[in-house]
Amino acid sequence: MNCTVNGEQRDIPRGTTIEQLIAELGLEKSICAAEVDKKIVPKRERSSFEIQDGMTIEIVTLVGGG
Repeated sequence: MNCTVNGEQRDIPRGTTIEQLIAELGLEKSICAAEVDKKIVPKRERSSFEIQDGMTIEIVTLVGGG
């Protein structure tokens, strides 16, 4: 499947969940938010939310600073 992840085209295997994508990106230990087609995916739904072809996904992490 072809999706847009953080502004870049990416080939994602069928059946991939948001939780799996976050792990693939190396962000599983980070505090992050997931947005699919401009809608937030609650953390409790990430393991069951399967990505579909053509979706636009944004994974955002918190960055400290001043």
